[in-house]
Amino acid sequence: MMVRILGIDPGSRLTGYGVIDVEGNHSRYVSSGCIRISSDDWGQRLGTIFVELGTIIREFNPHEFAVEQVFMHRNADSALKLGQARGAAICAGVAHDLPLSEYAARAIKQAVVGKGSANKEQVQHMVKVLLNLNASPQEDAADALAVALCHAHTEQTMKHLPKTQTGRRR
Repeated sequence: MMVRILGIDPGSRLTGYGVIDVEGNHSRYVSSGCIRISSDDWGQRLGTIFVELGTIIREFNPHEFAVEQVFMHRNADSALKLGQARGAAICAGVAHDLPLSEYAARAIKQAVVGKGSANKEQVQHMVKVLLNLNASPQEDAADALAVALCHAHTEQTMKHLPKTQTGRRR
């Protein structure tokens, strides 16, 4: 059964998105890009993320939605703003009844590159290789595709684990 996954790399000025189709162990590139936010008005920025992701969801009709978790920056204000951008992205997915999964940056890099401390160029390269692309995607789009690939790998692994006594795998 084919599953379409939308991965999101949230940002207050640039939010990356990546869409892949997954069937069994095979992942296929569908689309990727960036939502560029030019407004200086904070409410307008969050609204743009919400509206644009809604348009992307309607266009590509994903079955599942995965987003990178916020990690603590040195600057608490930056972390708060990133968290709000992430919240706007999550609200767009929830508004379209998509099941949400969240992954830490280290887990995403580990799943895609094999090393949790991988740099941006390594992530871009592995996304290109794993999805058999002719060129490396733009940095934020590559990060979003990496989120989607991490989700696909995690879900594939979870299918092979025995269920716990409560019947849940997570």
